[in-house]
Amino acid sequence: MILERARRVLEIEAQAVTALIRRLDEQFIRAIEILEECQGRVVLTGMGKSGFIAKKIAATLASTGTPALYLHPAEGVHGDLGMIVRGDVVIAVSNSGVTPELIEILPALKRLDVKVIALVGSLDSIVAKQSDVALDVSVEEEACPLDLTPTASTTAALAMGDALAVALFEKRGFRAEDFAVLHPGGRLGRRLLLRVRDLMHMGDEMPIVSEETLMRDAVLEISSKRLGMTAVIDGGGRVAGIITDGDLRRGLEKYRDVLDRPAKACMTRYPKIIDREELAARAVQVMEQHKITSLLIVDGAGRPDGVVHLHDILRAGVV
Repeated sequence: MILERARRVLEIEAQAVTALIRRLDEQFIRAIEILEECQGRVVLTGMGKSGFIAKKIAATLASTGTPALYLHPAEGVHGDLGMIVRGDVVIAVSNSGVTPELIEILPALKRLDVKVIALVGSLDSIVAKQSDVALDVSVEEEACPLDLTPTASTTAALAMGDALAVALFEKRGFRAEDFAVLHPGGRLGRRLLLRVRDLMHMGDEMPIVSEETLMRDAVLEISSKRLGMTAVIDGGGRVAGIITDGDLRRGLEKYRDVLDRPAKACMTRYPKIIDREELAARAVQVMEQHKITSLLIVDGAGRPDGVVHLHDILRAGVV
C-alpha cells in the first residue's frame, strides 16, 4: 500500500510536468523576451507553498546570472513594495490565480510600469488577466489523495520556473565560467575556476635533473622535492623525459647497478604534459586516463615550467 501510493504520487507529478511541454507557445517566448529586456531585478512572489516555489525560482535565476529576489506579497502591501523599482520584472506564482495578497499588489506594480509574468493554474483568473504574460501551470489533479495539499501543482510551477531560467541563460550565452564566478565557495566553483597554474609547483619546488645525472642523485632529487617524480632535461634545457617511482622500480628490475646509471637510462621519454592555462579538473582527467599522478608543464620552447600533482588537486577540493 505504501509503495503503491508513493508510485502514484510520482506518476501524477511526472504527468503534471510532461503536460507542460504541450503548452509552451508564444507566451513562453514573450516571457523570455521580457526577462531578457529586464534592466533591473526579477522579483518572485507567491503565498504559502507557491511562495517556497517562488524562492527556489529566484535562487535558480540568481545562480545563473539573472539578479533575482523574493518578495512576500503580504509584506509587500505593508511597505516591502519599496523593494521593487521601475525596470524590474515580477514573476507571480499562484495556483488559484486569485490569491488576495497578489491581487492587492498588482495595481501598485502597474503604477510602477513593472511587467508581470504569472505562473498560474487558471488562465481565466484575476492574476492571469492582470499580468503581461500568463503561463499555464495547471494540473489535472494533486498527488495528495485528498486533493488539498499542493503537490503536483507546485512541482509543475517549479518545472516551469526551471524552464524559464535555463532558456533565459542559454539565450544570454551564460557559460560554465560565469556560473563558477557566482559559486566560488563550492566544489563546482573550484572545478570551473581553478587552473593548473594555480596549483603547479615551480622554481625551486620543481624536481629537475639532467640526462647525465646519476640515478642515485636523481633519487635524492625525487625524495627532497616530495612529488614522486623528477623532470629530466637535455643539454638545451628542454624536457627529455620524466622519472617516477615506477620508473625507478622498473630500473631496479632491469639493472643491478641502476643507481650508477644516468637518468636517461631509466626515464620515460615523451611524458604527458599539460598547459598551465588548462583547468585543474582537466588535469585530473588526463591523470586518470593514463593512470599517472603528476603532469609536467612546459613553456613554448619545451623547457620545464612546473609540475602539478594529483595530491595538490585533491587538497584543493577539485574532485
